[in-house]
Amino acid sequence: MARTDRTTSRLRRPGVAAAALLTVGALLSGCGLGTAGGYVPEGALAGDVEGVSLDGASISVGSKNFNENVILGKMAIILFRAAGADVVDLTNIPGSAAARQAHVEGQIDAMWEYTGTGWLVYLGEAEPILDEEEQYQAVADEDLAQNDLVWLPPAPMNNTYAFAMNPEVTERLGIESLSQIAELPVEERTFCVESEFTNRQDGLPGMLETYGIPLDDPQGTPESNLRTYQTGAIYDATAKGECNFGEVFTTDGRILALDLTVLTDDQEYFPKYNVSLVLREEVAEDHPEIEELMAPVTERLTDEVMLDLNARVDVDGEEPADVAFDWLQEEGFVS
Repeated sequence: MARTDRTTSRLRRPGVAAAALLTVGALLSGCGLGTAGGYVPEGALAGDVEGVSLDGASISVGSKNFNENVILGKMAIILFRAAGADVVDLTNIPGSAAARQAHVEGQIDAMWEYTGTGWLVYLGEAEPILDEEEQYQAVADEDLAQNDLVWLPPAPMNNTYAFAMNPEVTERLGIESLSQIAELPVEERTFCVESEFTNRQDGLPGMLETYGIPLDDPQGTPESNLRTYQTGAIYDATAKGECNFGEVFTTDGRILALDLTVLTDDQEYFPKYNVSLVLREEVAEDHPEIEELMAPVTERLTDEVMLDLNARVDVDGEEPADVAFDWLQEEGFVS
């Protein structure tokens, strides 16, 4: 997630999603076992959340199977247990489609979701809403009406698409925003991207059009300027200078590890993907304390925080549960 699997903004092929759903359905229905959730450290609530009680609550917490979502899922589990809830760990579900279906069907009570994913993928809307608060409110209203899911207020972090440069390119080109790419010679407009990104509605062609350097235009961006990679390989290719601009995700820990510089999306082309804890309506109504518990934590989840936490897992090899607990302890939420 951080993006070993970019499921936060897209659903996979229907056949793959259906297979994943069957697998997860078996996991969730059999013997009450989780999805290889593993050990989660436990502590006592402290600081801003001390005294919040979920005694008597029984809550299942899910996540998708990319590290950022797992880290966030473990945070919720740690906090819920510290507040006295009986928690079932269903983190690390294979596939966005399967995780979402389990949530909608009530097998999962709580899971972190992204506003852009909810709006564009789950609710099937054609256009993103540029204002973060407006998009959150729109997806919250619609998902509650259609699926009885309650979106708690979102975090500042926005895990969306971006383009980044390695240190040599950053110094040589001296640009800071996507708009400035149009000022460069055509031969400098080289991009490392994943194949799906070249075909997405919110992907490369629209971005290049928005910034005045349309794809396959001799004066814009010739198709020969594109280098196509698997998602995980783009970071390394960008760091090695195989292109000037590599497709990245804004909270991916490899940005820090490889010293990449992210260009500002000054035309606000890319959709917003703020993260929010989403609850089944019944759970939200029965346990309003959950919002009280999660609000101060969510408010501190910035891009910078998630870059660091994701790097600790993706780059340093730490366990998501340990990273989640350490951060909650450092921030004074648990002891």
